Amino acid sequence: MASVSQWIEGARPRTLPNAIAPVFAGTGAAASLDGAVWWKALLALVVSLALIVGVNFANDYSDGIRGTDDERVGPLRLVGSGLASPGAVKGAAMGCFAVAAVAGIALALVSAWWLILIGAVCILGAWFYTGGKKPYGYSGFGEIAVFVFFGLVAVLGTEFVQAERVDWAGLLAAIAVGSYSSAVLVANNLRDIPTDTESGKITLAVKLGDARTRTLHLVLLVVPFVVTLALVARTPWALVGLIALPLAIKANAPVRTGGRGPALIPALAVTGMSMLVWATATGLALGLG
Repeated sequence: MASVSQWIEGARPRTLPNAIAPVFAGTGAAASLDGAVWWKALLALVVSLALIVGVNFANDYSDGIRGTDDERVGPLRLVGSGLASPGAVKGAAMGCFAVAAVAGIALALVSAWWLILIGAVCILGAWFYTGGKKPYGYSGFGEIAVFVFFGLVAVLGTEFVQAERVDWAGLLAAIAVGSYSSAVLVANNLRDIPTDTESGKITLAVKLGDARTRTLHLVLLVVPFVVTLALVARTPWALVGLIALPLAIKANAPVRTGGRGPALIPALAVTGMSMLVWATATGLALGLG
């Protein structure tokens, strides 16, 4: 039976910046429209955190029962390691999705009813990433999904529920956060190219190959800083987002220098850290502006 610490590790806490960053950026965008509402931001954070932990447990379950995690290079997987039963991990995923649904419905009731439909699509997208008979994560669409759900939907959704509208600054911030989130997954899938190829998991990294996947990681990390320069049109304070540049360079280093296997694990954590720093700094800048 898995211990509490193993369950926490199985939740993949290093991915939490992917959930926190869009809420910070979206709230900053809402504040720039004089529409920030702290309790709505908090509910949006609950939705985002519950979704990402839910998708992590769902992936653990689905990959585990398929045998994809039998030869892991990265962090602990509960089902693949035999520490927890598939049913227990699936139940944890469903519990997280239920929390996300409750918080999301509460937000929809005080903003727009159609957000319930978007929330349902998000939960289905989280499950079918690696779940079901034809998971789209096994066909190279994972990075697109991450860009859409944890970039566009999460940032613009956070802005909308507070300011009751979205604008070009929010859209640019969403593109930046989505690029960061995709970069985290690219680094993960670059590391797993050998084992994913062997198990039949055809990720975008498997399709692109090693060299082009490394180039994609760099391009995705450049996008947020192009956005930083564009956001100067809203407020010169946006330049504070450049504070995340050293972390982005550090995150790309093991990718750029040809790291493989465990050597790529730091790229995931530092990419997430750079994203969180960028979103926090940019959110504050937009709010001040």
